[in-house]
Amino acid sequence: MKTSTMPSRPTTPLAGKGQRTQRRPIPTLMLHQIRYEQLSFWRNPQAMIFTFLLPVVVVVIFGAVFGADDDQDFFFGLSGMQYYTPTIAAVSVLGACYAQLAIVLSQRRQSGMLKRLHATPLPAAVYFTGLLVHCVLVSLIDVVLVIGVGSLYGVELPAHWAAITLTLLLGAAAFCALGAGVASLIKNAEAAPAVVQFIQFPLVFVSGSYFPIHADTLNTLAGALPVKPFNDAMLASFAHDGGIQWKDLAVLAAWGVIGAVIAVRRFRWDPRPE
Repeated sequence: MKTSTMPSRPTTPLAGKGQRTQRRPIPTLMLHQIRYEQLSFWRNPQAMIFTFLLPVVVVVIFGAVFGADDDQDFFFGLSGMQYYTPTIAAVSVLGACYAQLAIVLSQRRQSGMLKRLHATPLPAAVYFTGLLVHCVLVSLIDVVLVIGVGSLYGVELPAHWAAITLTLLLGAAAFCALGAGVASLIKNAEAAPAVVQFIQFPLVFVSGSYFPIHADTLNTLAGALPVKPFNDAMLASFAHDGGIQWKDLAVLAAWGVIGAVIAVRRFRWDPRPE
């Protein structure tokens, strides 16, 4: 009896299959992640509008109050708007990078999104870099809007753009690191806004963001924290026509390192068990 033999399956992969399953280059993945974060943000009109509207409204209110004022000792020899334009710009960076990132990471972790993402081939460094770049882009738009509104009230544009650019980039990176660090300590998404604001509000007020602080002891204490050095670097390069404030930036960088270390050691991809 004659038996027929079936052709055996090929043991080598089909042509081109290895290329289809090969991991994309890191720069391509990073650009894709940045694009994803940007699209997610811009497709949420309510969050997008209020992110940009709040600092603009605050500057407009201060402009209505201090717009016609001359230089005053209370504002360290500046007019009210010369003082508030850079400090409100700094607050907008703090909100876009620290507060927004901490809350978003807490929400994504509790929803299971981070756990599912961690199971994909996407490197963690690419994911967090995409988030960081997204937050920096949002904060830069905030700063441009604040400076634009300030110019309508007679505030001159800064002369030292290199100093401001370095200050903004380092500040945004440091606050993103702190946001990730705080997110790693938050147990659930419901607690995230309260924890974030509990840290942010005292820092903003003792750092002179909304009114100048003339108490030496408080200024010394706030100078060792991250917000006041950021404010001072912005004021110096924006209002005082100063150069790069290396001492303030060093304090800011140190806090960024602290936030990054906490995030690396404590960050969880899955929700914490209750």
